[in-house]
Amino acid sequence: SEDVLSKDAGECAICLEELQQGDTIARLPCLCIYHKGQVFLRMHIKFQVTFIGCIDEWFEVNRSCPEHPSD
Repeated sequence: SEDVLSKDAGECAICLEELQQGDTIARLPCLCIYHKGQVFLRMHIKFQVTFIGCIDEWFEVNRSCPEHPSD
């Protein structure tokens, strides 16, 4: 299901970026959460731009949770 993160929640296991309050996320049945939905930008120290929509890209080639592949 799609949701908005209510508090910081550590690192996304797909992109390794922090899951921050206000991020749009997908919460899988196993309760793992990942970046979801519209692509958004994060500015890095050297002005690199990262595009994130992690779980959408993951599910284009995989059908299971990245952290629970046997579920």
